[in-house]
Amino acid sequence: MLKEFMDPKFFVEELEEVNRKLVKGAEILTGIPDVDVEPTPKELVFEEDKMRLYHYLPGERLTCPTPILICYALVNRQYMMDLQSDRSLIRNLLGQGLDIYIIDWGYPDHGDRYVTLEDYIDVYLDDCVDYVRERTGCEKINLLGVCQGGTFTVIYAALYPEKIRNLITMVTPVDFHTTDGLLNVWSQHMNIDNMVDTMGIIPGEFMNVGFLMLKPFQLMVDKYVGLMDNLDDPATVANFVRMEKWIFDSPAQAGEAYRKFLKDLYQENKLVKGELEIGDRRVDLKRITMPLLNIYATEDHLVPPASSIPLNDLVGSEDKTLYGFPGGHIGIYVSSRSQKELAPKVSEWLIERCPKGRDGNQVCGETAAGSGRGAGPGSGKAAKRSGKAGAGGAGKPAAKRPAKKATGKK
Repeated sequence: MLKEFMDPKFFVEELEEVNRKLVKGAEILTGIPDVDVEPTPKELVFEEDKMRLYHYLPGERLTCPTPILICYALVNRQYMMDLQSDRSLIRNLLGQGLDIYIIDWGYPDHGDRYVTLEDYIDVYLDDCVDYVRERTGCEKINLLGVCQGGTFTVIYAALYPEKIRNLITMVTPVDFHTTDGLLNVWSQHMNIDNMVDTMGIIPGEFMNVGFLMLKPFQLMVDKYVGLMDNLDDPATVANFVRMEKWIFDSPAQAGEAYRKFLKDLYQENKLVKGELEIGDRRVDLKRITMPLLNIYATEDHLVPPASSIPLNDLVGSEDKTLYGFPGGHIGIYVSSRSQKELAPKVSEWLIERCPKGRDGNQVCGETAAGSGRGAGPGSGKAAKRSGKAGAGGAGKPAAKRPAKKATGKK
């Protein structure tokens, strides 16, 4: 190898190869107007303010009639789970015969600075759960939470255990005082009040810089060096662009919700201590008695295993499964191993717990009281908004909550 480096011919050939890749890569990049994401067909079935609820078109046969609602994090977009057809956890779960709904939280703007954590959990998430229950006629549904969305589902399941049949958490932070991850350490020293009081909403660009700084060499240098080695491969370039699109597609954060999440959870660890309150109710994790599947990534730098694993000892469930996936926070959705292992694991776990009728066939379970398949969302439901959401402003009377909207698609 040393002789090769000393040979001028070697350097000339290397330069020619680099130039060839650069020219070919430029042609490929300029020829990509945009990359497709979210390829799996779905329909908008319900919307409320900026939040949208989608239903994925099911396959020919449902292996478990109980629907599953996916709650993603606020800080990134949910299409990471459906990035492309050959790297899609959603498509794989559908292929296993599950009936799937997913929440799209949208993009908060300055009019949402007073939206609270209570609004996200007691209003938006609860309305989505009720809509799916009434639409399918299931008294209880399955709930799957991802990252911060997993924390939301844990809180929700403790507050509304009667609505959830099975709970699945993926790379979900629960114990926020572990020192295994830089994000947990940094958050202890952030002046959240000054940030929210000054900006109102936390820009997505600010969030992105913070995430990139957690692993600066790998996330800001190494991946681009790797791209150079494959710049002349259209498939590799398209995959890279899809991932970059997702990474930098970061919504802003509603100020008041961000304030409470950072202070009560990251800084004071109230969820683990049993001191977290949503509205005027204390969140008691022992009220989670439904079956639990807790999935963590062994190499996760954002939500280290030490933050997720304690959930199993905190809940009141007797049926609880802890599953460590060998990979990172993103690899759990897009790696080739994930495509082969994760969806079957989730679906098998759910199917085993799907209720059966007297004839032995799987059924949805109890029928939702006063509803049937195709029923509209939450008719007659009392308004639950905290009074800080929307443009009303802190200390002002809450505006009348806008009516929930079903799209009419069943």
